[in-house]
Amino acid sequence: MFAADFEPAERTSRRGSPRAPVALDVSIGKTRRTLCKVVDISINGARLQTYSALKRGTSIWLNLPQIGQIVAEVMWADDFTAGCKFRKPLSIEAFDALIEDHPA
Repeated sequence: MFAADFEPAERTSRRGSPRAPVALDVSIGKTRRTLCKVVDISINGARLQTYSALKRGTSIWLNLPQIGQIVAEVMWADDFTAGCKFRKPLSIEAFDALIEDHPA
């Protein structure tokens, strides 16, 4: 009997695009009353730190600086952290501007 380490040649990821760390103070909702922080972002979604719990499957309005309101679906939520997927991906230009202007 023998043992060998196995490592796959390709790692699969559920994410459609790489994420970048940021520090964005944003609001949720059309009325912009609920505050949260975006801690990482991609053209397809973001991870949020919230002050109120979000529920998986909920659609939210996320108010991003320089972009405005976008619709996102909460894909997962754990206490006061949540991951969301944007209904419409960000443009590369908008994404680049956000990560340049708001580094973590």
